[in-house]
Amino acid sequence: HNSPPPPAHQTSLNPDSASRFYKSPDLLAEKLVENFGEFDPTLELANYKFPHLDLLDSHGASGGITINQEELEENKNKIVETLRNYKIGIAQIKATIGPTVTLYEIVPDAGIRISKIKNLEDDIALSLAALGIRIIAPIPGKGTIGIEVPNKKPTVVSMRSVIASKKFQNAEMQLPIALGKTISNETFVVDLAKMPHLLIAGATGTGKSVCLNAIIISLLYQATPDEVRLLLIDPKRIELTAYEGIPHLLHPVVTDPKKANIGLKWAVAEMERRYELLSLKGVRSIERYNQMVLQAKKSKPRLKTPPPTGESEEVEEQPLPYLIIIIDELADLMIVASCEVEESIILL
Repeated sequence: HNSPPPPAHQTSLNPDSASRFYKSPDLLAEKLVENFGEFDPTLELANYKFPHLDLLDSHGASGGITINQEELEENKNKIVETLRNYKIGIAQIKATIGPTVTLYEIVPDAGIRISKIKNLEDDIALSLAALGIRIIAPIPGKGTIGIEVPNKKPTVVSMRSVIASKKFQNAEMQLPIALGKTISNETFVVDLAKMPHLLIAGATGTGKSVCLNAIIISLLYQATPDEVRLLLIDPKRIELTAYEGIPHLLHPVVTDPKKANIGLKWAVAEMERRYELLSLKGVRSIERYNQMVLQAKKSKPRLKTPPPTGESEEVEEQPLPYLIIIIDELADLMIVASCEVEESIILL
């Protein structure tokens, strides 16, 4: 594309003065920065716009939790009473209310064995008339014992509330993903770049698909297509096909299990290519590699004229986008082509 003429307040390099700049790359780099500004890696996507929050439903939740004080006190009293029946005294008890679960932290009297309380899990659940409770004995770093009790009226945690939170918007991470809210009603944000191999498991109806969609939506709200590229594999064709056509896709959503193996083999080859690039630069991560490439772009002269005859133009290095492969229903994929798929996954 033809470059637009510089604004009136800028001056371009004239042929007479250009020679002294080319003899000093540092001087030329300073002049180019002065004339055209710092290199912007997103210029190719200058018109790209992130999705707006209005695309997500609010579910009528403002982010707060409706506290039922009577339920809180009743559960506290029943926990203390049940433990007292088994001659376990409680020195202190307090509650932390979350969207769907309330955590009761107890400090038992001196001399009480932790295992004795842990063994009463079913008895406490019976006294509370709860579907099930979880005892954390002890809570790491606190020196207390936790009893998690489901709320009778859970609060809906909307995707909009976690995406709009300051913790997610201001996250200083490479690939921040918002998985929901903690028991203390704080947005739970983690860096996918720090946990690259992620297996989401659970029984039917426990929220595997919700978690998968939360990860993808988080990426779409934080990364441009030149920063993250997705390869989606969905043998059942019902979960990931909704993302067909988004600019982040490397390839249309793969629904044929036999073709999925080809995509995984390509990913292995791409991984090997990237290892070679990192090795040539002497770095260990994509983040550091991209920093070096962008630094080289800033200092390298950008010539408007072609190179002299006989000289081949050097292929310009480009920043590497993060490549994320998401497979829905891995078990189905293993049934169709277990050997090839397993080999590729092990290598990755």
